[in-house]
Amino acid sequence: MSQDRLLDRFLRYVAIDTTARDDAGCYPSSPGQLELGRLLVDELRAMGLADAAQDERGIVTATVPPSSAANRNAPQIAFNAHVDTSPETTGKNVRPQVIRNYAGGDIPLKGDARRVIRVADNPELAALHGKTLVTTDGTTLLGADDKSGVAVIMEAAHRWLENGALPRGPVRLLFTCDEEIGHGVDHVDLARLAAAACYTLDGSAAGEIDVETFSADLATIKITGVNIHPSIGKGRMKNALRAAGTFLAHLPPELSPECTDGRQGFLHPYTIDGGVAETTIRILIRDFDAHNLARHAEILRRAAADTREAHPGIQVDVRIAKQYRNMADGLAREPRAVAYAQAAYEKLGIAPKLTIIRGGTDGSRLTELGLPTPNLSTGEHNPHSPLEWTCLEEMEQAVNVVLKIAEVWAERR
Repeated sequence: MSQDRLLDRFLRYVAIDTTARDDAGCYPSSPGQLELGRLLVDELRAMGLADAAQDERGIVTATVPPSSAANRNAPQIAFNAHVDTSPETTGKNVRPQVIRNYAGGDIPLKGDARRVIRVADNPELAALHGKTLVTTDGTTLLGADDKSGVAVIMEAAHRWLENGALPRGPVRLLFTCDEEIGHGVDHVDLARLAAAACYTLDGSAAGEIDVETFSADLATIKITGVNIHPSIGKGRMKNALRAAGTFLAHLPPELSPECTDGRQGFLHPYTIDGGVAETTIRILIRDFDAHNLARHAEILRRAAADTREAHPGIQVDVRIAKQYRNMADGLAREPRAVAYAQAAYEKLGIAPKLTIIRGGTDGSRLTELGLPTPNLSTGEHNPHSPLEWTCLEEMEQAVNVVLKIAEVWAERR
């Protein structure tokens, strides 16, 4: 019954469009994030958490009390997920496809015959025969990143409150907005959260603890030209779009996501907007070694200089904004955060894998700010893609891991 409830939760949450918007200029960047937050508050209060609240920024918090008077002095820990979805693919009008007792083989997506979740590209499907999978219909995101995490935390809270004997100290729940555009924890009050450690539920597959992330900056390239009617453009028009093509051609292909893996960093142009008069390119700068970010930024500045030389009269401005840093250093300062997560997996008979993530989470920033926050698996697969899918049993495992982590912190205080 509780696993069916977990599925129902997830399907309820993905029905709300919470797509983050880079250009909104506000937090949260889309009204659906506020809508989902209000729903979470209503559900938490219905469970009995009277302090559940959504602040003026849309951030939702609540406190699960300790299981006994003896556990009141256990360290308070927190669990976090983000309610927004990536702007790279729409999260509007999500039509999930629930596949029970998956029999193996490729999975065609009903909304777009061109899109198929293929076993060749998703070898993890081979171990999931007989499981319940949830996919998109091929026209939108599913939103498992990170509504799988939201559903997992909400279900764990429900089970704690249904069974007051489940051992735990005080637990804080935290649901943030705009993680996908790098602003998830901009307005989190760590003093009020008052946690010794936190765990983001925002990971792929099952059985993994992410202990390192990329370090990340965002480059915004503004190319300014001169627009004039093309009939009189000779010697007068300066086409920013053509200059943008030159700029992109100067980026080393070996530093692209298509050509890198493991600990290799990359430069990833992911949006281009504008026209003849002005064009803006946004580029993700990523590397596990934060010192390499400056080297990657210098490549962009050289490309800008080469573009100006190739297109006299064109202006190219490169602006670099810090996003987040590798969580590894911060986690080393509070070893219990990872060690207790490992112990929780082991209590469940699962050998945990310590992994690196070629991306970032709210935990990257939280750790940098002083709150150690490793990332846990929640069954996410193919995030940011219309080929996104999740596995209910992997989400269920994540619920049990959350319950056990709270138990370990209560036992080992």
